[in-house]
Formats: sequence, C-alpha cells, structure tokens
Amino acid sequence: MEQAIKEFFHENKQWDLQTFRRKQAEEIQVVADGPPRNTSIIIYDNGEGQHPEDFENTFLSLLRGNKINIHFVQGKYNMGGSGALVFCGKKRYQLIGSKRFDNKSNFGFTLVRQHKIAESVETKRFSHFRYLKVDGKIPSFDSEEMALKLYGRNFRTGTVIKLYSYQFPSGYSGFAQELNQSLNEFLFEPVLPILTVDKKERYPNNKVLELDLFGLKRRLEEDKNSYVERFFSEEYEDQLFGKAKVTCYVFKPKLEERDVKKSKEIIRDRFFKNNMSVMFSVNGQVHGSYTSEFITKTLKFNLLKDYLLIHVDCTGMKPDFREELFMSDRERLKHGDEANSLRDYLGKKLRKSQLDEINKRRKESIGLESEDTSELIKSFAKNLPKDSELFKLLQNTLKLEERKDKKKTEEKKSPKEKVDAKSFEPKRFPSLFKLNKKKDGVNVVSLPLNGEKTIKFDTDVANDYFDRMEESGELQLALLQIKYSGKSGGDKPGQDKEISTLLNIVKSSPNNGTIKLTANPTKELQVGDELEMKVSLTKPGEPIEEIIWVKVAEPESPKEPTPKEEESYDSIGLPELKRVTQKEWPAIEAHGISMNHETVMFPVGEGDKLETIY
Repeated sequence: MEQAIKEFFHENKQWDLQTFRRKQAEEIQVVADGPPRNTSIIIYDNGEGQHPEDFENTFLSLLRGNKINIHFVQGKYNMGGSGALVFCGKKRYQLIGSKRFDNKSNFGFTLVRQHKIAESVETKRFSHFRYLKVDGKIPSFDSEEMALKLYGRNFRTGTVIKLYSYQFPSGYSGFAQELNQSLNEFLFEPVLPILTVDKKERYPNNKVLELDLFGLKRRLEEDKNSYVERFFSEEYEDQLFGKAKVTCYVFKPKLEERDVKKSKEIIRDRFFKNNMSVMFSVNGQVHGSYTSEFITKTLKFNLLKDYLLIHVDCTGMKPDFREELFMSDRERLKHGDEANSLRDYLGKKLRKSQLDEINKRRKESIGLESEDTSELIKSFAKNLPKDSELFKLLQNTLKLEERKDKKKTEEKKSPKEKVDAKSFEPKRFPSLFKLNKKKDGVNVVSLPLNGEKTIKFDTDVANDYFDRMEESGELQLALLQIKYSGKSGGDKPGQDKEISTLLNIVKSSPNNGTIKLTANPTKELQVGDELEMKVSLTKPGEPIEEIIWVKVAEPESPKEPTPKEEESYDSIGLPELKRVTQKEWPAIEAHGISMNHETVMFPVGEGDKLETIY
C-alpha cells in the first residue's frame, strides 16, 4: 500500500494540509440521500470502474475469488459487497452503476433486491437475491456526464452504489459527525482520504455538512497536544505469529477548561464511539477489537481504563496465523487457540511496557495521606469464620499485604528516593546511538536460554521518532555471523539464517533518551552459541550502527517457591482510605479521579483488587 501511494500519488505529502486532503477526498464519497428517518447512502469511487459485461464476474459474483492472488487488496471470498444488502431496508434494494475509467465503454447498471420466500413460485426454504438483466444482458447506455447527487462534480467514470433505506445503529444522525467518526475508527489508517457528505435539505441547521476523514491514527497524532498525553510503540517479532506493531495512546485525564466527567465524555465520543479500546487492523482496516475489559482484567491498569487506546497492526503477521485470528466478516476475533495465545502474549508484553511506568506515575502523583484501616478489618475478621463464603469473597476483593514487612521496607528506604532526572533535550533526528553500560568497551550481552534480556541503547532522538507520520525512523537488526558451540565447521555466514528464526524480538520506541531491545532465544539456539548482530538506527543519510555479541547462557534456575506462612489476621488489609477535602479536588481531578459534592466515594483498584477508596 505504501509503495503504491508513493508511486501513483506524488502529492500525498500535502494531504496533511486541509485543502489538498479535501481535494483528494472528493474522489471517494459517502453521500446521504433521502429524509433523515429513511436515509439512503450513495457510495462513489472514482476508481477503475467495470465494463457492463464484467459485472457478473465482479460486483455480482460470490465465491469467485477474483482477488485471491492480488496481495494488496482486502477480501478473498468475493462476498464483502453482499454483506451490506441485509441492512438495505425491509425490501433489500441496492443499485450498482459503473463505467470503465478509460471512457471506452457504456455506463452499465443493475438493481439487486431480495426475493422473499412468499414471492417465489417454487417452494423455497430461504429468501435469495436477484439482479436485473434486460434481454440477458446487464443494461447499459452511452453517457458523457451525469448528475448523480455527488459533491462538487458530476459522474463521468468510476463506480457508484446506492444502498436504499440503510439501517444505521441507533444514535446515528448527521453523516459528517457520527458516521464520519465511526469510519475514522474502523479505517484506522486508510490509504486514501474519504469525504462524507450530508444534505442541507436533511439538516437545515447543521453547519458542517461535508467532512473529510483520514483515519483515527492521524487524528490522534495531529491532536496529541489537545487530547493525547503520550504515545509510544513496540514492534514484536516472534515465532508465534510473525511480526506485529503495537501503538499505545494515553489520553489526558483532564482537558483544558473541562472537569474530569466532561473530559471523559469528550474523549469517549471522539475516539471510542464503538467501544474499541484495542483495535486489530490489516492494511489500516480494523478487523476485530477488545473492549476496555482487556485493560482492567488482562493488563490490570484500572486507572487507564477510560484513557488508553491500543492499536495492533497485524499486516506483517504470518498469513496462516492471521487467517485463524479473524472471522470471515472481518469484524470479530475468533475464540480459538491463536486468538487466546495472542491475547496472553500482548498482556505479558504490555504489562512490562511504558504503560506500567505511566500507570504507576498516575497513582503515585495523586499524593494524599491515607488513614490506617487495619484495626477495623482485624476486629471484623476475627469474628468471621474463615471457611465462610463471605470471607472468600472478601479475599478476592480486599488488598492483602504483610503490614509488618511493609513497615520494615519503608524504614530501609533512603531519604533521597527521588533523584532529579537530567533534563532531556530531544532532537528531531538522532546524532547518538550506543549501547548502554558497555563492559570494558566490548558489546557483549548474555542471554539465558529460557529467559529474555532487555538491551538498552542511549540516544538523543525524540520519543515519537518511530511513530510520527513524517520523517520517522526505525531500529533495524542484521545478523552478521553465528558461532555454534560444539558443532564442527566453526562460523556460519549470517545470510544462511534470518535473525527472527534465532531470536524473538521486541523493539520499543525511544523513551527520554533510551531505546530498549528485548530478546529471547528460540529453539534453534543452545547454550554457548554466539551471535554477532548489527543494530542500526536509521536517519537521513547513513544510519548509526552498533555491533553487539549475544551469547546464550545457562538457563535461569527456577525460583524456589516462597514457603506459605500460616494465615494471620495481621496480613489482611482494607483498601487505603484517603479522605479528600474540597481544596484537594482540583489536584486529584488532574489524575482522572472525579470528586465533587455528588461523589460519595471513588474506588481505585488493580485488576480485581480494590486498592484505594477516595
């Protein structure tokens, strides 16, 4: 897709500017027609178009697989277009018209409709669809130009489809608002901009009737100063699924001149209209999603529940794995082994990502004194039978902790806990890239056979370097040579092996002067094997490179299980109780905790554990 854009749309760099983007968006239009309570949709694409005699093998075919060998297009069963028919009113009508881009053929058209069971002469168990032919042919006529209710132009060539009496979900009204926002979400990173168009006759008081869209990714990164506090990415290369890139967007809990409640409403309306907190996309189109339940149950970052959007780009995954991941309707994830293993993988990796640091910082920066609630729960627990259902239920929710040990660790902490971090002054392009903490000038990293190792590199490039829309860079790995242990033949040239067959890799985007590369060995390696690797940070001109040696070490010994102490009432603790005065409301609102005269309490937890009550 990216190659096609560079080759055929040389002006694409200008699409960040409203005027140029709007002009391009007029080539693909979604236009509202008919009264507001019975809306029809006109979809126009100024693309290649079809000859009338080809309709039956393209628009009107099912299971033909005419896209099966075209790798860059969506769909393989040739059934996607028919999926909209069931939403075309009670009578299921759809009009298709098209003219080939070279203007050498007629304009062809046909009408598709549902044939009900009762209308059938023969007794049939199911309704079916029929399309119009005249004298055994798709009807057509010669045309130069037609007024087909398009915005800013007449129809000359391309394709136009009309969906009659389309059944939208409840709450949809103006095309330039609700529909535009939904398309932005489901087309997270579309290849081309699109125009949604409403009509003055439908909504006379609506001042915004035409609005272009170019995907939620661009909106998030354009609006990052207004809504997004921070975003970062991690690239995964694993034998489980191949390649994937995950980008996390963390929203501000409180927008300027808005309280927490209103801020949350605005963020939800603008970025979570379809309750997709985790989006899985292929070529920029969302194929499945998780709700915020993934953030609270799997990641256990409850404070981020309403303020975190995660995008998983599945384009580079192994085709077989990806096929097992999504349903054929390209809207839902399957509940199979692949989907479950990917969910577990994402949970483990993201819990150790920058999200952990962000979540901790939000908790710690609230900074209110808590009251001691230990005596209250102890007196309650002493009179409660330990085998009772109520006690078991409380154990699942209440925070368990060793208070005595906690006091000891608090006493050991040095008074100078927080050291002022050096002010980081990022550059647009890197001038520094080197291994953190070299040993005697040699870049050697020890990697346990059954574990993983995080390798840190110092840099001076901006945090968004891997993710920004313009002039972005990447971290590249190349295998130079392998030294196998205990095998004859010595060294082996690097090109015989791909690095992904030897190491599972996680690349993290820069974070205040540090780039992390996490690796763990695959089954191809054994103890004593050594890899010489070139790690390159790209920039305009020549990249900056570091050569490192990775040596596979003995497996880490399993941790001995901690002996289980006898249960004691001293280890049971209520969640922290933090009383909030009215003067403190603004301070905690800045962290997403809503507090006002109507608030009795605000509970904060981690996963299923209740930690703090404000």
